Amino acid sequence: MTVSLPEVQPAGRHAAVPTGSLFRRVYAPRACDALAYSMATYAMPLVVLATTGSASLTGLAFALEWIPRVAAFGFAGALVDRSGAAIVCFLASLTRALLVAGGGVALVVLEPGTGETVTVMALAAVTGALTQFSFIANEAVGAVVSRRTDGQAHKVQSVLIGIDQTATLIGPALGGALLLTGPTSMLACLSVLSFASAALALQTPSTPLRAARHGGPAPGGGLREGWQTLRSLPSLRRLVAGLACANLMLGLLQAATPILVEHRFGHSAAAAGALWSIAAAATLIAVACCRAGLDRLGLWGIGAISATVAAAACLAVPQAPSYTGYVVLVALFMAADGGLTIVLRTLRSQVIPPAAFGTTLSLTILLLLLPFPLAGLLLALTPPPYLNSLIGACALLQALTLLITFLRLRNDPALRARTSPTRHKA
Repeated sequence: MTVSLPEVQPAGRHAAVPTGSLFRRVYAPRACDALAYSMATYAMPLVVLATTGSASLTGLAFALEWIPRVAAFGFAGALVDRSGAAIVCFLASLTRALLVAGGGVALVVLEPGTGETVTVMALAAVTGALTQFSFIANEAVGAVVSRRTDGQAHKVQSVLIGIDQTATLIGPALGGALLLTGPTSMLACLSVLSFASAALALQTPSTPLRAARHGGPAPGGGLREGWQTLRSLPSLRRLVAGLACANLMLGLLQAATPILVEHRFGHSAAAAGALWSIAAAATLIAVACCRAGLDRLGLWGIGAISATVAAAACLAVPQAPSYTGYVVLVALFMAADGGLTIVLRTLRSQVIPPAAFGTTLSLTILLLLLPFPLAGLLLALTPPPYLNSLIGACALLQALTLLITFLRLRNDPALRARTSPTRHKA
């Protein structure tokens, strides 16, 4: 299937790798935003639990945090394609910084009760949506740069994933430690990081712009254009479909971990944050191993090994006898998920046409993240005695979907090829 795209605007400096070091113009802005993303994702449920003390409200807050994220993708991708990643990341980060600062002040002023609960629930939802705008923008920058580093796309993506996982290592532990002094301290730190992210966003390289249509895009047009492109890319379509089903397990673990750690294993919020930091450290090691193994095993080989480890770890999670055992299994799962992420991001950066990258990226992330609000709702509706059964059922679903996905992709040339870039003809 041939995809017809609107003309890309002449780009000037868009046509080459940007001047200046990758560290200054790509990696440093990505690191700052990734740390803010990590704190917003992993620490906000801890803020809700610390403020309300309710497991059901924690699950509901997780769903409310992800529903606006999912809803924002179509508009965010189209905005990046038409306005550029730098301005989108700047505005999203600045708005998040101001709102989080305001939320921290509100928690100081408000008395414990309904007002405080509504504030943290609303803050979780709004920060979730704004975080996705900056995430889409940074992903677009990373894909554009990796596409132009002749044959080294997987290495650039490995560095970016390493940055993300380092942020995941630091963010939850920092958020959990700050929560020991109260939610306001954590929110103040998140606000400072967001201000820094907004400042650094202004120096990121430009991304290719799609010419705007007369009259502006129709409502939902971004997702329709992304779907048209995704349908023309069978390898990416199959991989996204499989990982979307598997992400239900990841979402459930993210939502349930504060409850399991504090209520079942008897540890503090700081221990819940430390768990994700340990998992991120394991992921960093796995990403380094995958980066070395990609040249020898290819995308399919790394993906199949990662899928096997992820399925085995999650099937064992309901039987975890202690906090230590739970940490080990979650770390194994997250390490394997890092390998799957390298496969997805490398394939995505190679096969999506540049002028359609924002809209197609938005759609793929939308499909991958739809299970997260579902996981929050499942947790909110599941009585605590049945939580292990829910985790076991989701683990079985993940194992089956990953098995089917990689069996279907076994002979796919896009994943069987080594890591040199493939050209997509629009």
